[in-house]
Amino acid sequence: MATPAEYEIKIKSLQWDGLRSLWDDIENRNTPDWESGKAFEYLVLRAFQLDGAEVRFPYSVRLFDEEVEQIDGAIHSNGISCLVESKDFSDNTKVNIAPIAKLRNQLLRRPATAVGLVFSRTGFTDPARNLSRFLSPQAILLWDGDEIKYGLENEKICELLALKYRVCIEYGLSDYNIIARNIP
Repeated sequence: MATPAEYEIKIKSLQWDGLRSLWDDIENRNTPDWESGKAFEYLVLRAFQLDGAEVRFPYSVRLFDEEVEQIDGAIHSNGISCLVESKDFSDNTKVNIAPIAKLRNQLLRRPATAVGLVFSRTGFTDPARNLSRFLSPQAILLWDGDEIKYGLENEKICELLALKYRVCIEYGLSDYNIIARNIP
């Protein structure tokens, strides 16, 4: 399979139309040139990059000559700095609490203003959604596949991040759905 550098070159060659086409391939489970889950991981970051965010593609963090973290990416947009966790399960399983707990632990080593973003093509279990609402002072915002698709179609994913962050600040909702726009 390709190296991270090769994936980065490949994804950076795509503009919005290419990302939407790749999204269709991801949904149809037809990404033969990508290792499992990688197309989704890189697509999310590239969408933010195309919309003006500064991004860091997947990387490792080492402490004392040991790899201690694998980070799916980082996004810096309009004063919001985020660590990214992306999940694309081939069996359409919803994301449970494990990736959220993992990201919370990573955020504990960062400044309190850092935000976590978990992207899942297939959505989240109820326990995962509930856990995300009780992680203060860390904020972890959940994004499902429909929201990602909406961002790709409208070419404005950074604006959606700002909206999700604002709702999290004002209402404490980490799983606010930008399509439904419902605040309980």
